[in-house]
Amino acid sequence: MRRFWYLLALFLFLIGCGRYFAGPIQPMPEDRQGPNKIVRDDGSVSYIYERLEINLRPVSDDELNRRFADQSTAGAMSTNPYTYGNWKPMGDDWTPQRVTVFLLKVKNYMYPKMQVDPYKAELTSESGRLYKSLSLLELSEYYRAHAMSQAGNLHVRFQERKDVLRKTLYRSDIMFSGQEDEGYIVFPKLDPDVKRFSVTLKEITLRFDYRDEPMETAELAFHFQRDVYKGYRAPPSLAKIR
Repeated sequence: MRRFWYLLALFLFLIGCGRYFAGPIQPMPEDRQGPNKIVRDDGSVSYIYERLEINLRPVSDDELNRRFADQSTAGAMSTNPYTYGNWKPMGDDWTPQRVTVFLLKVKNYMYPKMQVDPYKAELTSESGRLYKSLSLLELSEYYRAHAMSQAGNLHVRFQERKDVLRKTLYRSDIMFSGQEDEGYIVFPKLDPDVKRFSVTLKEITLRFDYRDEPMETAELAFHFQRDVYKGYRAPPSLAKIR
C-alpha cells in the first residue's frame, strides 16, 4: 500500500511538471517605448534624433541558423556560436536556446564622433532580473572550455566559433560623422519568468573632449516582451516558428 501511494504521489508530481518554451521576442507597443522611438515592421525599435539613428532588433535562432547555415547543420558538431544549430536532445523535437541575441545598427550623421559600447548594455526584466551583455572574451572562454585541448577537431570547432563571433559581434569602435555600423549584442539565455524586459544601452558617448575622454553621454532603453508556455511539448505555433 505504501508503494502505491508513493507511485501515485510521483505520478501527480510529474503531471504538474513540464518545461518552459519561450515564444519570439517582440517589441512592446510604440507608446511604451518613449520619446523619439518607432517600432518597425521587422520587429525592431529605432531611436531617431535628428540625423542619429540607433536601431535594436531581436534575432531568432531560426534566423541565426539561416545566416550561418554552414555552421548549423552538423547536429551536435555544429559550430554556430549563437545557437545549437539543428541539434536536438535525444528523443526530443525541440532545440533549446543557447543565448539571447539582438542586432544593433547605428547611423551617425550628426556628431563629429560618438561611441556605443555594447559591453555596457544591460537587459533588465520587469521583476528586476539583470543580465549583462557578453563580450567576445567571455563567449570565447565559454567555448574554450568545451575544446578541452589545443589540437584536433575540438580546437578547429573552437576556432570556427571564435571567427564567427569576431566578425559579427558589435564592436565598440568610435564612429565618425557619416559612418554606419552593425553587429550582434549577446546576453545569457533568459529565465522562464522573464516575459517583459528592457535592453538599455548605457553610457553612449556623444561628445569627446580634446583627450578623447567622454564629455557628453546618454542612455537609451528599448522595451520588449515575449510569451512563455509550460508543458511537455512546444505549442504548434512555436514549432512553426522554429
